[in-house]
Amino acid sequence: MTYYKSLLLTTIIFLAVGCSTKESVDLLVVNAKVYTVDDTQKTASAFAVHQGRFVAVGETESLQNQYKASKVIDAQGKAVTPGLIDAHCHFYGLGQNQQVVDLVGTKSYQEVLDRVVAFHDEKPTVFIRGRGWDQNDWEEKKYPTKEALDALFPDTPVALERVDGHAYLVNQAALDLAGITTDTEVAGGSIEKENGALIGILVDNPMALVDAVMPKPTVADIVTALKDAQRIAFSYGLTTVNDAGLNRDVIEIIDSLHQTGDLKMRVYAMVSNSPENLDYFLPKGVIETPRLRVGSVKVYADGALGSRGATLREAYSDRDHHFGAMVTGVKEIEALAKRIAATDYQMNTHAIGDSANIVVLRAYAEALVGTTDKRWKVEHAQIISPEDFDYFNGGIIPSVQPTHATSDMYWAEDRLGSKRMAGAYAFKTLLDKAGTIALGTDFPVEQVSPFLTFLAATARQDTSGYPEGGFQIQDGLTREETLKGMTLWAAYSNFQEAERGSISVGKMADFVIYHQDMMQVPLMEVPNTEVYRTYVGGELVYE
Repeated sequence: MTYYKSLLLTTIIFLAVGCSTKESVDLLVVNAKVYTVDDTQKTASAFAVHQGRFVAVGETESLQNQYKASKVIDAQGKAVTPGLIDAHCHFYGLGQNQQVVDLVGTKSYQEVLDRVVAFHDEKPTVFIRGRGWDQNDWEEKKYPTKEALDALFPDTPVALERVDGHAYLVNQAALDLAGITTDTEVAGGSIEKENGALIGILVDNPMALVDAVMPKPTVADIVTALKDAQRIAFSYGLTTVNDAGLNRDVIEIIDSLHQTGDLKMRVYAMVSNSPENLDYFLPKGVIETPRLRVGSVKVYADGALGSRGATLREAYSDRDHHFGAMVTGVKEIEALAKRIAATDYQMNTHAIGDSANIVVLRAYAEALVGTTDKRWKVEHAQIISPEDFDYFNGGIIPSVQPTHATSDMYWAEDRLGSKRMAGAYAFKTLLDKAGTIALGTDFPVEQVSPFLTFLAATARQDTSGYPEGGFQIQDGLTREETLKGMTLWAAYSNFQEAERGSISVGKMADFVIYHQDMMQVPLMEVPNTEVYRTYVGGELVYE
């Protein structure tokens, strides 16, 4: 009898010890449909998070037996992906846009004017700013002119930025303040005229003359803009944003907000190409904290196709003798490439037209001789001559925005002609050549939603289902490729694939839970996807 009592006591002690050996973690997510974006374990139903990182990824029953958690989330079959990365956007610019006239979606110049008047009536200011108009969306597709603005605001300067950020419509008060006359000349863009008179349209570099006389944002303005942008971005499941062009003051404010905990968004900051920025940052080397990486330079080769600022090898099909203009000169790009190649910084260059792209690709190829794993990017890589795609075999990364294709498809062939369309918005071709592709939105040029990116990359259609069969569908991506482009490949392009981009043991616990499964629903339903919860480092930042 004593023997059986002893055996029973030993069994109880063993079970108690066994129960107590469960490892403690901060968070356990179970009963989920997890798309890990990890090739060694593509799907799972559970994962554990401790101290901001994934510590286990597997199946629900196994992880429940192995871990006890301070908090358990039963996902009830919901889809989960790694935190989404927007590989090219203007995060700070999105926040700034919350304080100016929203002109996105206007269907006529009159609607632009109506919105400006309504905004100024509500928030009077000494300098009116707005952004988002696109004459390609209007019945009258010509550039607007300043006469109506002059009549409405004879004494208040007005600057209304085109949706792509590459043109201003300004009134005479703004021209006068900036000192712009019919004799003003600025390389790398155009000051548009009709019959020898200024019409108020400035394309690319001349815009800087107006920028110089605008009221400068205060620190409080910058902080408000960053927080506004974060709130919007988290609601779409974004946990890392690649801000394509920031100055030192904004970067330093981002860093300070990270340190105080007031900004939780992870930011890959491309330093705007200016002598002051480069002289300050390049000697410092790459700066990296858990939430900030400063290690790349954003350069503009040319302008945008919609404003006819993209630089083409042959004239625009809809404008004789017009080739666009290089925003940064060829020799300057070549010199910049060599200077940056001597550092650990990446060179990320905006290139839209086929002429601009070959200038950039050749400069990269020459500057990168003898180097390894630089991961330089071509931002947009929008129109490539067929013979130039092979440049992407050499470790150059295409960073593209799929919704540009579905926004531009209504008029792009008018600009380019049918022959050049074969190398336009060629995402699959770029992926096949480079082996990787980083996907973004370019917001606020396009909408923030990564789900529109997903539709445009895969179906190559807009939300109306146009065009049937997809726009140049041979260059569409699969769902798996698209998800990788928004997570792991974007992280790789940022030198951060060891820390984020997949739900893998050891990586930062950035993840998103969705109300529907964009990997399974019909493609046309993907834009309706809503984020249930967004987590950064295991912390809930949006619900």
